[in-house]
Formats: sequence, structure tokens, C-alpha cells
Amino acid sequence: MSSVQAMFDAHSRWRDVDALLQRDGMSALTGPGFEPSSELLPFIRKDCKVLVIGAGGLGCELLKDLALLGFGNIEVIDMDTIDVSNLNRQFLFRMKDVGKPKAVVAAERISERISDVKVVSHFGRIEDKPAEFYKDFHIIVLGLDSVEARSWINATVCSFLEWDDQGEVNLSTVKPLVDGGTEGFKGHARVIIPGITPCFACTMWLFPPQTKFPLCTLAETPRTPVHCIEYAHLIQWPKENSMVEFDTDNTEHLQWCHKNAVERANQFGIQGVTFSLVQGVVKNIIPAIASTNAIIAASCATEVLKMATMCSAGMNNYMMYMGGEGIYTHTVAYEKDSQCAICSPGISMTISETRTLEDLVSMIAKHPSVNGNISAPSISYGSTNLYMQGPLEEATRPNLKRTVKELVNSDRAVLSINDKKLPQTLRLNLRID
Repeated sequence: MSSVQAMFDAHSRWRDVDALLQRDGMSALTGPGFEPSSELLPFIRKDCKVLVIGAGGLGCELLKDLALLGFGNIEVIDMDTIDVSNLNRQFLFRMKDVGKPKAVVAAERISERISDVKVVSHFGRIEDKPAEFYKDFHIIVLGLDSVEARSWINATVCSFLEWDDQGEVNLSTVKPLVDGGTEGFKGHARVIIPGITPCFACTMWLFPPQTKFPLCTLAETPRTPVHCIEYAHLIQWPKENSMVEFDTDNTEHLQWCHKNAVERANQFGIQGVTFSLVQGVVKNIIPAIASTNAIIAASCATEVLKMATMCSAGMNNYMMYMGGEGIYTHTVAYEKDSQCAICSPGISMTISETRTLEDLVSMIAKHPSVNGNISAPSISYGSTNLYMQGPLEEATRPNLKRTVKELVNSDRAVLSINDKKLPQTLRLNLRID
């Protein structure tokens, strides 16, 4: 292909997106501050940095959609490797890729198929990246299947927020999130503007509790393959491996669980215990439907384009999709929780990097905004308990002598403070110098 032909094909590929970004006279439909410009396409092609978290069923669709919309500077992070069971819906992977990191293969495949798109991969846990890594992106898109991972990244971007003396958020510290999720024929897409719209923690009630089985049923009268798997996972493993925590991402642990679940099922004449079912049960995996992933990813990618360019009014702020009996979508404007411990202003404090957690507890108790309502606080950082009252006090007591910098491993953090005297959880925006 000649260089002239390549340039023509590249221009043709983004022609429709460019026309959308240069349309005039549509102010009733566009987002706030939209200015038609020929510079918008080069911005999303070269300058706008987008991070996709998750390279599974939803993540593959997101990467494809974002690249085809014109985003040319994408990064993706995922901790999983490719399994044979992924190949029926995670279309960027092939049989030869089994065992390889999802993020690495997905990035290579997108870069190969769509010219002039750079996709950088990161193979590992999102928690292992420093906060500064996430600050480097304009927009973060979530293709996750875990409530815990969503909560962690939500808390991380909310920790970037800064407020003025009037309690108004500094817009330069806002890091937008676009979140997608699927469950069989159902799915959702949502836009989170930290400090302005409801964050993930504001609407945690949207996620139903996981199914629990009475231990007596698992131990005495199992009736289904799931009962046998949960017996091996929750009862048999702690008895035989008391010093090792069960790791749902460890293949040897999963194989052990499968072997013992099969033996348990054979004792009670139960059929249907497979390795893939074991993975689904212990990881709480919901069977994925390729078409649902495609629909939700398309919605999320469209919101990213709106957010990056303001070419159209954005979603406000949660869209649910139900495809079990047809195609039905509904958008709901959920309200922000003014008392949210993650995204509300809370109180701000700056300490030196030599200060210990014990020093911080004393400083919090003396803060004028607390009004003497803290006497025996419990302090947590995301899902990590730094210091807790009650049964966990003895286990977390050594942390009091450690520096806060060592405990949070960042120069900024949002801590949650609980105390019997407080009416609700207190958010502490902490800066460490």
C-alpha cells in the first residue's frame, strides 16, 4: 500500500467522527461548552489518554469500540491470563494465546488491526499501581466483574478531589469514570464525575448481596453441584490447609477444590461438578453473553466520546439494560449521597511523612470540625483496616506505631473514620508532605 493510499484510508476511517465533531447549529443536543472544531479529532487521536481497566469480555469490546471511534492513545490493565473458556466471547484472543496475559494480547491485537492506534498494556493488579499512574489519564473506563475492584478504583479517583473553602470541588482534580457491567442478559453503563455525580459508593445498594448457603446444608444434606463445591471451598479447605488462604486465582487451589468437590458429589450421587463450574462458583462469576457485552461496551464508549469532546449531552447518570425478553433500556438520574464517606468533602489534613498513625488519631480528635465527637475511632483506607476497635483492636494495634506514609504508600489518601459518637462515617482527605 502506498503512503498516499494509507493517508487516504486513515482519513476515511475517521471521516464520520470528524463530521460529528465539526457539526454546527446543534447546541440543544451538545454538552456544555461544545465548540465545533477541526482540532477535536486530533485531540482524541493523539492527546486524550484513556485507561481501560479489564481486558475480558467487556474489556475486549471496549478496546475495539474506543479504537474505532478514533481514540489513539489507550492503555489497558488486567491481572488475568487467557483461559480456553474465554474464547467463545473474548474475540481478541485465539487458541494459541491461552496462558498469556489478557492485557498484553488484547493490546497487540488492537494495534495490529487498527492502524495508528497505540495501546499500551499493563499485566498486574490495579492495586499495585501508584496513585500517580491513574492521575495521568483524562478518562478511566471500567470493564470489571468485581465489586471490590470497582470500589478500589472509585476510592482512588475520589482521593484526588480537592475542595475550596466554600465546599466546591476543584474541577481540575476531577478524574471521570465510565463504568460498565454485565450479568447474563442484563447490564448497566454509568458515568461517574467524582464530587459532582453519585460515586460508586453512593449507590452500593444497587448491587444485590451474594447468595449464601447454610453451612448445615453444605455439611449434611448437599443437593446440588454448587453445594459440593462450596463445601470443598468453605469447609474442607480451612480444615486441611489452615495456614494457607484460598486463592481464587491460583490454578492449583482451584484444581484441589474441583477434585474434592467431585469426591463429595460422588458420595451423594450428584452429577455436574466441572472445573469451569468450580471457577464460576468460587469467583462468583456470572455466565457472560457476548451480545450484552457488545451493547454495554458501545454505550460506555459513546459516553467516553461525549465526555472527551462534549459533542453531545452526556448520560445522566445510570443506564440499565435488560435483554432477557426483548430489548429494554432505562436511564435513571441517581442522586449523590451528601454524606458519602468516599466522595463528600469531609475534612482535610496535612501531616509530615514521619507522623505515625497514633499521631494522626490524636490530630483527628483535636480537629475543630470534629467537635470532640471522636474518642475511640476505627480507621480504614479503602478495604484495608488500619486500626479498628473491638475484636480487631489487638490485631491492628501494631499499625499505630507505623508511619501513615508506610501504611497508605501514597502522598495522598482518603481515610474513613468511624466512631460511636459520629452520626456517620467521616471522610478524611489526607495529604502527606
